[in-house]
Amino acid sequence: MFASIKKGLGKTLEAIRDIVPAKQEKVGKELLEEVLLEADVNYELIEEIIYYLPPQNSVGREDIKRVLKSYFAYDNKPAIQTAPFVELIAGVNGAGKTTTIAKLANIYKKQNKSVLLGAADTFRAAAIEQLRRWSEKIDVPIIYTKQGHDPSAVAYDTIMSAKAKKIDNVIIDTAGRLHNQVNLANELKKIVKICDKADSGAPHRKILILDGTQGNSAANQALAFNETIGIDALIITKLDGTAKGGSLFSIAKTMQLPILYVGVGEGMDDLIAFDAENYVDTILDALFGQ
Repeated sequence: MFASIKKGLGKTLEAIRDIVPAKQEKVGKELLEEVLLEADVNYELIEEIIYYLPPQNSVGREDIKRVLKSYFAYDNKPAIQTAPFVELIAGVNGAGKTTTIAKLANIYKKQNKSVLLGAADTFRAAAIEQLRRWSEKIDVPIIYTKQGHDPSAVAYDTIMSAKAKKIDNVIIDTAGRLHNQVNLANELKKIVKICDKADSGAPHRKILILDGTQGNSAANQALAFNETIGIDALIITKLDGTAKGGSLFSIAKTMQLPILYVGVGEGMDDLIAFDAENYVDTILDALFGQ
């Protein structure tokens, strides 16, 4: 059985149901504000949501849904699919980056696409070993080197190998770096530049992995990474481990970037495509006591 957004929002939904008294046709704005705060929606954004609702104190589901869903109405331009399609994965330490790469590779394999991993996180030997073990587990080839070697060289070799072997999808890991470390940020810029040298236009999509348990602070991380290399899309991990599921509204509002997937568990199938309507409906079900 495939995972669902309801599973990922489990703790968030529990927190909402603890506040909501019973099944109701309309919700008072004070209760809505309390629920959104509990779900870790930024307070300034809550004020904006309330502002765009009808003036009466109690509002219906469709009015709330219209406003909430609007925050995901960003310009979602699909990446140009080419072979090899190169994705560069960035994010801070502990966000679940390596595991997410394995899950993403698994998704592509199920789509009957060939995949090659690049272990360009050469900062930690453990990171290389972890990705190498995942590659064995899901039966996907990997390009890697020793700790301390030039990560840009690994990215270059990975792309060149993929071109020679006509690989469909390339996923390149990078060191889990703090978004305020200048030297590491410059290294990330160098990797992007070298990818383009290996294959003009690469990386074709730069994905930032954000830890869902970080709530609103994840939006600040995203802004810093976006300023450094220009992020194209997001993946939110560990959504099942937090009651801060409402932070996705704040992240979407701040970044205006597509959320591709959300992590809702530790299993291989627990990385699911994000669907804004399903996400909003799931939260509204709890809000209206359904």
